[in-house]
Amino acid sequence: MAGERDEVDQIVDAWRRERSDLDVEPLQVLSRVSRLARLLDQARGRAFADHGLEGWEFDVLSALRRIGPPYELSPGALVQQTLVTSGTMTNRVDRLAGRGFVERHPAPNDRRGVLVRLTPAGRDTVDSAMTELLEHERAILEHLPQRNRSALAASLRMLLSAVETASD
Repeated sequence: MAGERDEVDQIVDAWRRERSDLDVEPLQVLSRVSRLARLLDQARGRAFADHGLEGWEFDVLSALRRIGPPYELSPGALVQQTLVTSGTMTNRVDRLAGRGFVERHPAPNDRRGVLVRLTPAGRDTVDSAMTELLEHERAILEHLPQRNRSALAASLRMLLSAVETASD
């Protein structure tokens, strides 16, 4: 497997041929990360579709599910967790409420505030989608020995932290 060449190798070779003055080494890692992200998004989309969910729906439902009982967050906290605008979140909560996956409740300490709460139907749906997602992703990772997975996770954590810090 280590000796196999992929599409990124061909891209890097072509750039080296056409622009030998450039150091194209970053493409070795970041083009693979980018291509992998697109392929994983497609695979996740298929797993979510099996449960009647869009990716954004899973993101909101899973943010509520992960928080624990009573599975509720403010819209602002959901914005932070899902990296969308408040207007987008309002629309998403409306659509999820329409499907019976979430409910709005008054915030106990804020007369104007609202909390978004996961319904039992939303919890069942996100739980089954998460189970299937993990089965798919575990199968993908079977191609790497455990020590490689751990090293890759650590390297990606460092890279993600650096990129997030630079974007602040």
